[in-house]
Amino acid sequence: MNNLLQRAITGSIFVALIIGGLWVGTETAFTVITLFFILGVIEYFKLFKENKNIAINLPLAVLFNVFVFGLIVAATTGIIPGQFIFIIFPLTFLLFLTELWRKKENPLFNIGIMAFCFFYLVIPFYLMFSINLISDHANPLAIGMFLLIWTNDTFAYLTGRFLGKTKLFERISPKKTWEGTFGGIIFTLIVAYLIHLLTPDYNLQFWIIAACIIAPCSIFGDLLESVFKRSLNIKDSGNILPGHGGILDRFDAAIFVVPFFYCLVIFYDYL
Repeated sequence: MNNLLQRAITGSIFVALIIGGLWVGTETAFTVITLFFILGVIEYFKLFKENKNIAINLPLAVLFNVFVFGLIVAATTGIIPGQFIFIIFPLTFLLFLTELWRKKENPLFNIGIMAFCFFYLVIPFYLMFSINLISDHANPLAIGMFLLIWTNDTFAYLTGRFLGKTKLFERISPKKTWEGTFGGIIFTLIVAYLIHLLTPDYNLQFWIIAACIIAPCSIFGDLLESVFKRSLNIKDSGNILPGHGGILDRFDAAIFVVPFFYCLVIFYDYL
C-alpha cells in the first residue's frame, strides 16, 4: 500500500506537469517537454556508464542531442528557416568522427548508442511537441494521447496486480499478465469514448482507432525498455521519480506510441 501511495503521489505531480504544460500554451508545452527530454537524454546515456564495452562522452552526446532537438523545433516553428534542419546531417557525421581521437576499444558500439538516441528520444519528444502544435484548447490531441497512455498503464497495472494470473511475456517482464493487458485495453476504450465528447473536431471513430493503437503500443514500449534494462542488468532507468523509477521508465510507453499516433493524426482524413 505504501508503494501504491508513493506511485499515486508522484504520478499525480507528473500528470499535472504534463497536462498543465500542454494546456497553457506553446511556450509552456515546449518548456515542459524540453525539460523531460533533457533529463531523459542524460538518463539514457548514463545507462551505459557501468558497461565496460561502451564509453560515451556524456557532455558531448547530451549537448548534441539537445541542440538537434532545439534545431528541429526552431525550424518547425519558423524561428529559423526550414533549410537549417539539414545541418543535422554533417553535424552527425562530425560527432561520429570524434571516435577517431577518443581511442576507445569499441567505437562502433559508441556510435550506435549515440545514433539510436536520435530515433529513440529526439524524434518522439519532437513529435509530442509537434502534435501539440496541430491541436488547440478545443482539440487537445497531445493531452488525449497521454490520457489514453496513462489509462492503459494504470489499469493494466491494477488489473494485473489484483486479477493477473497468466503471464504475458515472462522472459522479459515477469509481472505483466494477459488479464492486466485486457484490463488496460478495455479501460482505454472507455476513456477514448469520454475524450471524444470533449473534442468536437475529432469523432468517436478517431479516438477508438487511437485507443486500439495506443493500448498495444504502450505495452510494446514498456516491453522494449524492459529488454534494454535486462540487457544492461539494471532495474530502473533512474530514480528521479519515486515509485516509478526514472524519466525513461515513465515515458517508455509514450516514446513508442507517439510516432504511431502522429501518423494517425496526419493521415486520418485520408482513411
